[in-house]
Amino acid sequence: MTTLAVPEPRISPELRASVYYFIQYMSGAVVTVYGGIWFAGQGLNSEQIGIINAVPVLIMLLLNVAVGRIADRASDWRQVIVFGSVLAGLIPIGLFFVNGFWGILIVWTLLSLPAAAVGPVTDAATMRMTRRRGTHFGPIRAWGTVGYMLMLILTGFIIAQLGGGIFLPMFVGLSLLRTLAAVGLPRFRGPERQDAPAPSGARHLREVMKPFFILPLIGFSMVFGTHIVLNAFQGLLWMEQGFSADIIGPLLAVAAFSEAGLMFVFGRFAKRFSARSLILASAAVAVFRWSCMALQPGIELLIPLQALNAITFALGYMGSMHFIANWTGDEIAAEAQGFFQMLQQAMSVIALVGFGWLTGMMGAKAYFVAAAFAGLGGLLIWLSIAMQGPKQAAEARLG
Repeated sequence: MTTLAVPEPRISPELRASVYYFIQYMSGAVVTVYGGIWFAGQGLNSEQIGIINAVPVLIMLLLNVAVGRIADRASDWRQVIVFGSVLAGLIPIGLFFVNGFWGILIVWTLLSLPAAAVGPVTDAATMRMTRRRGTHFGPIRAWGTVGYMLMLILTGFIIAQLGGGIFLPMFVGLSLLRTLAAVGLPRFRGPERQDAPAPSGARHLREVMKPFFILPLIGFSMVFGTHIVLNAFQGLLWMEQGFSADIIGPLLAVAAFSEAGLMFVFGRFAKRFSARSLILASAAVAVFRWSCMALQPGIELLIPLQALNAITFALGYMGSMHFIANWTGDEIAAEAQGFFQMLQQAMSVIALVGFGWLTGMMGAKAYFVAAAFAGLGGLLIWLSIAMQGPKQAAEARLG
């Protein structure tokens, strides 16, 4: 009996996923550039703006795993991604019709939750799809960073030309564009390649809730939290050092472009090193990077320190993604990724609150504490390797 080959689609699943990633973070970039200014223009004070940004994060701490479980039980992860993207595209329209703290808080929370919820599901689904097809997740995910950086640059020019009134139409328009891109996503589940390794891994999250699995994810989440600190406070610290805005912007861009570059070539690292070795390397380099930042170096050292973002964030993030995929089956792919997302958000809240307090006391020297935080994360990763070595068959298969 002859088995008919499934024809390759005219537009590859990888290309369709890349288009979605390219657009996915654009609306967030607009908010990064002008969201705080827009909130202030609506009459909100800094405390209220902080609450509006914090409430969705705190709610998602409770919902990440549940959303992942729902996505895993669907016939395809695509269904949850599209549904969430539709909500995240339509709800922002409500911002045209509300004003004042409570109205903006409600709409902002409602639009932020589905946008945040689909992120881990998309990552898990795309990772599984690329493994099934023998391709790589890294280059696809890198387009998300490219799109984000492009919109960071364009937003400044557009608002300078058209004024702040264009912010809300831009944000809503890009949210709707993400919805259209989601409709174009492929099915992520499908028949295995004949030469692909048989899928394996835990079928229930409780099967991997063991120290060797949890510790590396907590460890990298601590390293990740120190990067959120960079985004929140570094521009202010550099300004206090005497750097102008036209220097601060390109310095931030160096980190993002190096991150994208590493993701494009991550497959070369994945073939040579175990996942946890890569995560551990990200933590070790983070200790060095933050220690140097605490010394307030000049521009000639800040450029290479910013380029280290490729290792401190991208390498550790991609290693964590592979680590999760190595030890879990498709049955809990999105649920496990949701658990990882929950850890990152929790550590980010701890890092932001702690660093905000320390910065007022120590200034840039607070980065020594960030280095210690990353170092503790590295210790947890090392303990995991000591408990169960990286040469295990499941982890050696990095794809």
